[in-house]
Amino acid sequence: MPDKAQPTYRVEALERRHDRDGFTCGAEALDRYLHQQARQDADKRVAAPFVLVQPPSSRVLGYYTLSASVICADDLPEEMFRKLPRYPQLPVTLLGRLAIDTTLKGQRMGQFLLMDALWRSLGAAAQIAAMAVVVDAKDKTAEAFYGHFGFTPLQQRPARLFLPMKTVAGLFP
Repeated sequence: MPDKAQPTYRVEALERRHDRDGFTCGAEALDRYLHQQARQDADKRVAAPFVLVQPPSSRVLGYYTLSASVICADDLPEEMFRKLPRYPQLPVTLLGRLAIDTTLKGQRMGQFLLMDALWRSLGAAAQIAAMAVVVDAKDKTAEAFYGHFGFTPLQQRPARLFLPMKTVAGLFP
């Protein structure tokens, strides 16, 4: 009996050719962002949206956004704060949104996209400094998802989680 080939997925920078219309993740704000705002953010360079596709189809099956950002140094846990230069703000990469189409729920594609986002963030940090990846968890489920991968809360804003770039680098030996 022949083996069924596993589907091949790719993550690409969002382009006009990508079909965003059928995407739905179950969170209206995330759906609306992809449908109405993501291209504009990419064009204005305020966010870099990346989309999950299964070639040769251009239908978007998931997405995330990355942006340059800063955090206040005193938001970091004390043990980390003590080891860093005394700058009032520190550069980070913001993972602004991450969503998977409902047709792929439960297939670990959120993890796949997160790892891709972390890999891209690490590569960018080699060119333009970023000491961590930061995400704003929208709810307890999202907090648990990111926590599973080592993200920890910032002191002043517990729903804002961070993962030091040193930890990210350790994920990709």
